[in-house]
Amino acid sequence: MIILTITSTFVIFLPSARAIDVAIAPITPTSGKVGTNVRITGTINTTNGSYKIWFAHQMVKEANASANSVDANFSVPAFPKGSYNVTLQDVGKNINATTTFLVNSAFYINTILMPNPPKQLQENSTVNIQLNVTGGQANTVYSANITVNAPAPSNETYWSLVTLTNTTTNGNGMTKVIYPNNFHGTPRAPHTNYTGTYNIAFNNTLATNSFTTGLTNSTQYHRRQIVDIKTAGYKPNENVTIKITFGGKTIDSINNVNATVGGLILANWAVPRNASIGTYTLNVTSISPSPTIKKPPDIQSFIIPGFDVNVTTKNLAKEIVQGVAVQVFEDGKSIVNATSDPLGLAQMKLEIGNYTCKALYKGAKVYERSVNITAAVSFVFYCNLTNLKISVIAVKDGINIVVPEAKIYLTRENKTLTTDINGTAIAHSLLPSVNYTLNVSRYGVSFNVTKLSTLLVNQNVTAWYNVTFILPTSTLRVNVTNANGEPINNAMVKVQELMGGLLYENNTNNEGTAIFQCIFGKYNITIYDAEGIKLNETTISIFQNQNISIPCELWGLTLSIKVVDYFGQPISNANVKWQLDGLQNSSLTKSDGIVTFSNVIGGDLRVTVYLPGQSQLFEVTTLFIDSSRTIEIKLGKYVVLAGFLVETSHLTTAMIIVATVLLVLLIEVYRRKRLKPQKSSS
Repeated sequence: MIILTITSTFVIFLPSARAIDVAIAPITPTSGKVGTNVRITGTINTTNGSYKIWFAHQMVKEANASANSVDANFSVPAFPKGSYNVTLQDVGKNINATTTFLVNSAFYINTILMPNPPKQLQENSTVNIQLNVTGGQANTVYSANITVNAPAPSNETYWSLVTLTNTTTNGNGMTKVIYPNNFHGTPRAPHTNYTGTYNIAFNNTLATNSFTTGLTNSTQYHRRQIVDIKTAGYKPNENVTIKITFGGKTIDSINNVNATVGGLILANWAVPRNASIGTYTLNVTSISPSPTIKKPPDIQSFIIPGFDVNVTTKNLAKEIVQGVAVQVFEDGKSIVNATSDPLGLAQMKLEIGNYTCKALYKGAKVYERSVNITAAVSFVFYCNLTNLKISVIAVKDGINIVVPEAKIYLTRENKTLTTDINGTAIAHSLLPSVNYTLNVSRYGVSFNVTKLSTLLVNQNVTAWYNVTFILPTSTLRVNVTNANGEPINNAMVKVQELMGGLLYENNTNNEGTAIFQCIFGKYNITIYDAEGIKLNETTISIFQNQNISIPCELWGLTLSIKVVDYFGQPISNANVKWQLDGLQNSSLTKSDGIVTFSNVIGGDLRVTVYLPGQSQLFEVTTLFIDSSRTIEIKLGKYVVLAGFLVETSHLTTAMIIVATVLLVLLIEVYRRKRLKPQKSSS
């Protein structure tokens, strides 16, 4: 009952989990025109639930929340100008949150049906202009004053009054007008007789735009294409000269061109077959007695752009080659020079035509071909460049062994190569018809110098040229002696190449000699006895025949061990045992306390001493032995007394007792002597 009461009370007063509100944070932005992108963030009550966003009565978004968070975007739909509710709806709970967005009117003016660049309008053209309004007032008629300002410095302005009627449902309106047909102005009728930019405006500032007219029907041409020329505003039959200049020089002219009855100058110019890439200028000038002076004048530029031509340079092994100079000739004249980048790419511009291409590498021609250019194109130039593959091997017991870390100095290229784990080194993209010298070394010592007159195979250029070098072999004689300078028979000699690839093994003969045929290199020589215990090691360079002696000063030692008591007296018949890496020997001390062992291997010996007549070890010590000598081991716990071992502590106790008894006796004698009565004199 008590538990139930406490539990019910706790439940009553426990605060309930608070539901998450459906809410909208401030939207961004809060006003704008039709089509504006709006971001809305907020929360809904249903975790991972579905939500909808409404703009007025139109749903603009439907998705699921992330947990309880909403982060979405929508575009403002077509509505008339005004303030509208933006609603976030929790679909599962049917709970809403609302904010507002203000739709503003937007005005646009554009030219339509225009030629696609690089095509352009020419003088005397008509232009279609379209006006639009979105988010306008519904059922409202808008009046628009469309103005067109001719290119400076003419300062001519023309206008047209038009109306736009909004639809009743969405506040949009649109109308079209044609320039110059539907425009008015003074001092002359509206026209497009100037080359340049015409600025157009919708009620001066509501919306602006522009269009451009020129003398040619395009702003760029290629070789052999026809440049269509048209200009307007001249007197009938007026005589003009058309000049084409490039780089400040006149390259061609069209003389005595007469205007039509309508004042138009019409002409064509064919781009020459050898025209250079670049910017050209067209200039129309009247040569009549009463010439027409146009402001701005009839001057326009156009370009001959060429086509993108990409050349990838590779060697005969189809590898990318950087630094190849690609030269392009036309009619025997060099017109383009480009160098391939780290990706082997040489980029250039070439116009329509036939060209001769040459590729140079380090001053030598490695490729040549003719190309015909009609459009953008890519080529691969497989240059006469050869890869030199160098292999370094060693031959042991008839088996080829790859040799890493060999150095090859390659003259002419002035570079040093290093063989990899496979014993190979590659010099990429070499000129095949020149001579090279290879200096091959290992451990800094050269063992082969070879001259290659060319890298040709049967006088033909190949993708790969292979060269193999074999390390030379030298005789190694290893003489092994013991501490006394005597040869050690049947010792194991291991000769291990420092880089770990080669291993030779042999046992010494009766003269203590082991003979090897070793490949050029540096080696670690290790000596082992018959039991496999290391006796000595050293490092040696074998670049020629070698005869070396390796003394094993820790082998064949004479070790004497003297066992003494506390007072340094010899202990006989003590059992002494030594151990080293699995080897062991034991013997009893003689009357002088000494035991002697012959042919001992030096190092850290474990010496154990057993008391005479006992099997339980008494003393254990480790001794480092590096020469023949006598070592004393003192058993301080014992004393030799009358040929027997007595523990030092027992002897000490006995001596104390005896000394005490003697002292007591002396005191008693002295006391009695003092107390004895003296005879009196008469």
